[in-house]
Amino acid sequence: MTEYLSIDNIVTLLGILLGGGGGAFFTWRYQKKKAKAEAKAAEAEAEKAKFEAMQANATLTKEIQDSYQRLTEDLKANLDTQQEYNEEQKQYIRELKEDRRHLREERDDLRKRQDKTDENVRDLQMKVARYGRILECMRPFLCGREGCAIRVPVTISPEGEVESTLRPSQQNEIEPYNEN
Repeated sequence: MTEYLSIDNIVTLLGILLGGGGGAFFTWRYQKKKAKAEAKAAEAEAEKAKFEAMQANATLTKEIQDSYQRLTEDLKANLDTQQEYNEEQKQYIRELKEDRRHLREERDDLRKRQDKTDENVRDLQMKVARYGRILECMRPFLCGREGCAIRVPVTISPEGEVESTLRPSQQNEIEPYNEN
């Protein structure tokens, strides 16, 4: 192996590498290191973006939690207000029911009074009709002269005036009844 790797060969090989072909080797190494550095930078950027996304997610989660907390507090305040409102409505409903009960009692009393009044009116109408029939039955026995035993038929006007239904010539023919 020494034959092949003599000093001249080694020098020639080094000359080639350093002179013409060596630049490509160093350029390749430089490119490799540069690509590694760019990959690390891209990885770092990705990690930074991932970290920023996690930070944004954490911030968003915190904001959501804060909004839920405010919502919970508002609901508690609204619940208290709603309970007060419900109590007011229940009191109002109780008052309305009480008023309604009173109005029903008054209505029933008025109906009883109306029924009683109607009954009294019917009784009075029956009495008036009865007295009217009695008066019609007594009409033949009425006389326009006071103390007359003969009974001259008369008509009584609605104003209470008494008029004789006989003509004046018929009235003269009737003589008073004297027992003497």
